[in-house]
Amino acid sequence: MGTKRLFAVYLGLALLLCLVGSSSAQQRVVKIGAIYPLTGNLATTGLDCKRGVEMAVEIINGKYDLSLPLAKTEGLPDLGGAKIEVIFGDSKGDPRNGMAEAERLVTQEKVVAVIGAYQSAVTKTASQATERLKIPFVNSDSTSPTLTERGFKYFFRPECTDTIFARNQFEFLQDIKKKTGMKLESVALLYENTEWGANVGKEEQKYAKEFQYKILEDIPYSQNATDVSSEVGKLIKAKPDVLLHASYITDAILYTKTFKELGFAPKGLLTMAGYLEPDYLKTVKADGNYMVVRSTFALDLAKRKPLVAQVNDLFKKKFGMDMSGNAARSFTAPFVVAEAINRAKSTDPEPLTKALTETNIPGDQIINPWKGIKFDPKTHQNIYATGILVQTQNEQYFTVWPFDMASKDVIWPFPGWKK
Repeated sequence: MGTKRLFAVYLGLALLLCLVGSSSAQQRVVKIGAIYPLTGNLATTGLDCKRGVEMAVEIINGKYDLSLPLAKTEGLPDLGGAKIEVIFGDSKGDPRNGMAEAERLVTQEKVVAVIGAYQSAVTKTASQATERLKIPFVNSDSTSPTLTERGFKYFFRPECTDTIFARNQFEFLQDIKKKTGMKLESVALLYENTEWGANVGKEEQKYAKEFQYKILEDIPYSQNATDVSSEVGKLIKAKPDVLLHASYITDAILYTKTFKELGFAPKGLLTMAGYLEPDYLKTVKADGNYMVVRSTFALDLAKRKPLVAQVNDLFKKKFGMDMSGNAARSFTAPFVVAEAINRAKSTDPEPLTKALTETNIPGDQIINPWKGIKFDPKTHQNIYATGILVQTQNEQYFTVWPFDMASKDVIWPFPGWKK
């Protein structure tokens, strides 16, 4: 065989090996999309969610002695050890951008599933896109009850809904009355007016009526307002026993400062979302004390569930901070997706969707205080999702309700700003 011909044969074999190797490498990577507000007013929130996702993927792809799905094996064992790769999309906090990013992730990046997207308004549009494209969407952290009432085939939510959270608030008030003997008869509702906040308001209106509380003020407001003295003035004039406030972080900071400046101090402040952000307490410091916030995660749950401390230790080593409630919610979603892919032994939409409907992750394999993750066959809402209430004390979050899960007694009533 001549030198030129021999060289051509070797070159052909080399190219063939490269192609086979490339194909094998591609088969060993499973792409998942993740949409969060990585720039804009909610960028710190989005980055916190991103950290939760990255921690989860590191555990799935590595080998850890943890009671988490797929932690003890590298990658997806039933797909030949395939590794998860997350492609992030930036919603910029805008529903239109969320939809565009979902379409990009599916059509251009070829992701097999999407998680996200923090804001309910963004999750609503992004999941409309994935539903049309027939790709599963696992909603890590949006809580508007309407999201699982649309009859979508490809949409799943492990997290609580605001139907649960709103009811929890009034159940807590009933328990406080029994515990303290205090008279609590009236509430004021304050909420940002997008998809999320508006639906929180509806749920709180419903439960205020059921539990027989007078609503003295019902105030929707535009997100990212720069002056809220008028709204706070209405609250001061109304004199409710308790304020229920649903906000994102920038609003939570502004309202806290305005509450203090104008001296609004009801017997209790029950809050949502923005008051749980790491940057909230960094900004307002001690002025954030005594707020009662709904959650599905707290570091003190480690006393009952050691897995929480084990995961937080890894998180702190990787990012130099403790895991927050938002990071914890985003942390759970990749496990739900990866566990279903592994069980389906496929990344094709239909077998993956079928596997998601059959999900049954036990409570000892998640960091949330739930019995587990199992989706309702009709709505695809996690039937085991429940809420807790935490309170800021000494600029830290502690579980205070349900009382049998509390690590500290709730400080009630609100001591006032001077104290």
